[in-house]
Amino acid sequence: MKYIEIDEELYRHIASKTERIGESASEILRRLLDLPVEPVVDVQPESVSQPSLDALDSNARDALFDKAKTIVEQLVNHRAQIHTEPTTIADVTPSQVSSTNTVTEIVEQTTDIELDKKHQNVDTAEPNVEIDFDSIVNEHLLEQQKGAVGRFMFLLNALAIRSNSQFENVLNIQGKGRLYFARSKQALLDSSQSSNPKQIGDSNYWVSTNNNTAKKRTILKEVLLQLGCEECKALTLSEHI
Repeated sequence: MKYIEIDEELYRHIASKTERIGESASEILRRLLDLPVEPVVDVQPESVSQPSLDALDSNARDALFDKAKTIVEQLVNHRAQIHTEPTTIADVTPSQVSSTNTVTEIVEQTTDIELDKKHQNVDTAEPNVEIDFDSIVNEHLLEQQKGAVGRFMFLLNALAIRSNSQFENVLNIQGKGRLYFARSKQALLDSSQSSNPKQIGDSNYWVSTNNNTAKKRTILKEVLLQLGCEECKALTLSEHI
C-alpha cells in the first residue's frame, strides 16, 4: 500500500464521492478512474498524513459528510448569486477591480480607434479648393456670350469648374417659396413652372434663369460668398453680368 499527501480541498472532494459506508479512499479513486476495485492488504505505515475513511468512526464520518455537503451547497448558492444578483461597489473584489480596469482600458482604446477613424476621414476628405476668383472673368469670352443669361451661365460654369465639390453650397441659396439651384431640371420646374432652368456647363447642377439682370447679379454674388469670396470682390465680379 502506497500513501500520498493530499490537500484539504481534494480530501473533501474524495469524501463527497463516497457511495457506501466503509468505502476507502482508494476504492473511491479506483471507481472514479474506472479502474477495477480489488481487495488490498491494509498495511499500516509508521505515520500517515491524513487518516483514511476507515479510520473514522460512524459519527465522525457522518459529520465529515455533512460538512462536505454544506460546503458544496454554499459553493453552488454562491455561484448562483454571482449570475443572478447585480454587483455593488462594496461587493467588488480586487480581481474584479482588475477585470473592470481591463474592460475600461479596452473601451478607451476602442474610443481612441473610433476617434482616429474620424480624424482619418477628415484628413482623407476632399479639401476645400482655394479659388482664384479673378480668373473666372475673361473679358474676351464674356463679350461672346448672348446677353445677361449667357454671361450669367458662363460665370457660374467657371465657378463650378474651379470649386469642385464646394459648388454644392449653391443649393443653400433659395428664394421665398422657390429654388434658384437644384440637381435636376424637374426640381426647379416643381418649384416654379416659369423658372426656365438651364444646366450649368457639364455639372450636375441646374439654375433658374427667368430672373432680371439685377436678380442674376444678386444670385451670383451669393454664389461667390458661399464659395468663400470676400463680399467686396463678390460685388465687383457680379457686375460683369
